[in-house]
Formats: sequence, C-alpha cells, structure tokens
Amino acid sequence: MRKSLLAVSAVLASVGIAFLVWGQLVSQRASTRGLEEGRPGARRTVLVLGYGNRSSRANAVNRFRVRAGLRTLRSQHDVVIFSGGAVRGPEPEAQILARYAAERGYAGPLLLETESRSTEENIRNTIPLLEDADEIAIVSNALHAERARALLRARRADLGRRLIRADDDRFGEIPVIKAVAAALALLERRRSGTAGGARRRDPQPR
Repeated sequence: MRKSLLAVSAVLASVGIAFLVWGQLVSQRASTRGLEEGRPGARRTVLVLGYGNRSSRANAVNRFRVRAGLRTLRSQHDVVIFSGGAVRGPEPEAQILARYAAERGYAGPLLLETESRSTEENIRNTIPLLEDADEIAIVSNALHAERARALLRARRADLGRRLIRADDDRFGEIPVIKAVAAALALLERRRSGTAGGARRRDPQPR
C-alpha cells in the first residue's frame, strides 16, 4: 500500500512539474511573439493593466504586474500608465497599482486611467495617453498582454507598430499563475473556436 501511494505521489509530482514547465514555455512565447526589443534613447510608455482587486491593498497578481511594469522602464523620461476601474472592489485598480508603485519607491512620470472594466476598454481608454510614445510596452501576465496587444493593433495599426517587449516574463516567476493562465487560455480558444477572446473579465487570471 505504501509503495502504491509513493508511486502515485511520484506520478502526480511529475505531472505537476510538467504542467508548470509547459506554462512557462507558453508564457515565454506569448511574451516575445512578434515583438522587438526597445531602442536605446526611445521614449517608452509602459501600460500596466490592472487585475480585479477586492480591497485597497494590491493583491499578488497586481503586485507582480507593478514590479514587471517598473522594471520595463529604462529611463527617467519613460512614462508608466496604470489602467483599470473599480471592478471587484470599491477602488479603481489603477489607483491601487499606483499606490503600490509608490510603496516600491517609484516617483517618475505616471498617468492613471480609472474607468476601464474590460480589456477592450483598457485599450480604448488609454489610446489618447499612448499617442506621444516612441515605444509601447503592455504589461500583464504574458497571455493577457498578448491579447491586449492584438486589440491595440486592430484598433490603431500605427500604435501597434510601436509595440515592444515588456519585461513581464522571467523563468521561474509566478509559475502557477502562468500555468493556470495557459490552460484557461487553451480552453477558451477551444470553446470559442478563435485564436483568443477579447474579453478581460473571463475566467483566465489576467
């Protein structure tokens, strides 16, 4: 009996590791697909998309997105935009993100977009804030960011051509979120029969 339990445990552990590695690979491809690195000296705007937050304290997903957004910045002239309305709690996600960025010591150029309740609205509402950017990096979990980039390209091809890679995917970082996001994205694509939905408030961790 004990040997059987050990064998089952070993199999489950192997499956779990394989699932996490698969999620990492899917996330890495989504983070780099069709994107170039930024150019030295270009004015970069980093758009960080918020995730549903029930309290005024940034949850783990939003803390990761802020960290990824801040490390994507390259110079004091770069601008960060936090986007997200009050969806799951009383305070707009953008304000929660901005407060956490300040807690981490960020004091650079900052813009807030506090009305969006979906990925489409994130993109539509921030387009006026992106007009002057030489380069645009969109930060979220990698699969959600890829969907957001597709929406920007569809709505404004000229801005889509300014998209660059964000520093939102590092090996071994948030492995469970990456794997779950990849699995849910796959299920969503099979269910819809398309290459990816445009909705933000779907079951996928965004």
